[in-house]
Amino acid sequence: MTLSTRVYSLVFVREASRILLGLKKRGFGEGKWNGFGGKVEPNETVVEGAVRELKEECGLLANSLKYKGVLKFQFKEDPTLLEVHVFDTYDVCGELTESDEMRPKWYNLQNIPFDKMWPDDAYWFPYMLRGELFKGYFLYQGEKILEQDIKPLTEVPEGMSL
Repeated sequence: MTLSTRVYSLVFVREASRILLGLKKRGFGEGKWNGFGGKVEPNETVVEGAVRELKEECGLLANSLKYKGVLKFQFKEDPTLLEVHVFDTYDVCGELTESDEMRPKWYNLQNIPFDKMWPDDAYWFPYMLRGELFKGYFLYQGEKILEQDIKPLTEVPEGMSL
């Protein structure tokens, strides 16, 4: 089976002791808490896609983004590899609002609802929360992880900052 790749962005808004998550209200991942992001459009960079998706999904504009890592997801029997570039930011402006896709909510870093998130989050979130770069691969069947690999990333790819 030949894999095609789709590129996505994922942004987490942070404060010293809190993280903003969104409850997915429809589509892929419905009912799960996650960061804000989505498919990078053909006419935009990954960073531009991250800024756009954050604004569309929760009303906030990122003044800066810090690259955290890349995750590759494969679902058994699906010929598409999802390449997700993860960012965080402590620097946003605008008014936090609920969209038709996401309901935002602040969580204390000690109370992140991993039981209501994708199972892979428990593997790579610690890297992000410690400020370490990472790269990961997860093979899923439905919502079950069949294979996983997570490693430190040595450098930020070119063009992946705002």
